[in-house]
Amino acid sequence: MLNAEEIEDARRGAEHLASHRVAVLIPCYNEEAAIGKTVADFRMVLPEATIYVYDNNSSDRTIEVAKAAGAEVRRETRQGKGHVVRRMFADVDADIYVLVDGDATYDAPSAPRMVSELIDKHCDMVVAARVERDDAAYRRGHRFGNKILTGFVAQVFGRAFTDILSGYRIFSRRFVKSFPVLSGGFEIETELTVHALELDLPIAEIQTPYYARPEGSVSKLNTYRDGFRILWTIMRLYRSERPLNFFSAIGVSLAIMAVGFAVPIFITYVELGTVPRLPTAVLATGLILLASLSVSAGLILDTVTRGRREVKLLAYLGQRAVENRRKKPR
Repeated sequence: MLNAEEIEDARRGAEHLASHRVAVLIPCYNEEAAIGKTVADFRMVLPEATIYVYDNNSSDRTIEVAKAAGAEVRRETRQGKGHVVRRMFADVDADIYVLVDGDATYDAPSAPRMVSELIDKHCDMVVAARVERDDAAYRRGHRFGNKILTGFVAQVFGRAFTDILSGYRIFSRRFVKSFPVLSGGFEIETELTVHALELDLPIAEIQTPYYARPEGSVSKLNTYRDGFRILWTIMRLYRSERPLNFFSAIGVSLAIMAVGFAVPIFITYVELGTVPRLPTAVLATGLILLASLSVSAGLILDTVTRGRREVKLLAYLGQRAVENRRKKPR
């Protein structure tokens, strides 16, 4: 439960949000043991917010408990967190969106501070970097995988976050309504992060407490399966957002292999004037052709990617223009 000081701080922060429509979005799958506490905690710190629980084919009493706690409950039948987030972003209309998992592990009293950060610094996304408060909060495999994936994203797309897999984020309306959700599962957090980094959007990160799940609540994450899915998503995004680097690396690798095959043939030709290993010579020639094609594909796709990025940025700027018109006094 929240202590009196946390409740008072949260209420003071919530007064800052009186002129904004805030929506708390909670994707849920079999969270009967935790969803009631999650809804109650966010109701306490964001009393003016509308809390939406999107059930994803739960087989327990998640829906009944969420309704009893005062949430507006809706359903998404396509299994996977990414599908739920896509539906929430499309359905819900608000000025500020609080996205949080329904497992009661994230710190509700941090929400007003995160929302204030979004408003005061005109950010489009604020991420809650998790700081463990219980030894059981993080499984060892998840902690290690998060560090590896965060480091990989930092090397590829630029360092901006320390916890790219956090499920606790605050968004502006312009971010939500211009973000093309493509992922279907838990890799949605990676896609949200890369989208913000790719368009160089104003973002922030705040450290927040992270707790163990309440008794009876079970994690739906699989360390290896979901880790590989997230890594594959990063590679797919790298291919689509950095095609010149991606295909150039393949081209250089093929060229190095071709040179390795060709050098002995060339030496033999200089010494004897013959090419005794014709199949190897053909292989080397083919690898050089493939290397050239790979680099050419990278150059072409880089132009296409630049066009796609411009379209995303125009969609984002279009939402900003809509916001400005709505805020202009009549």
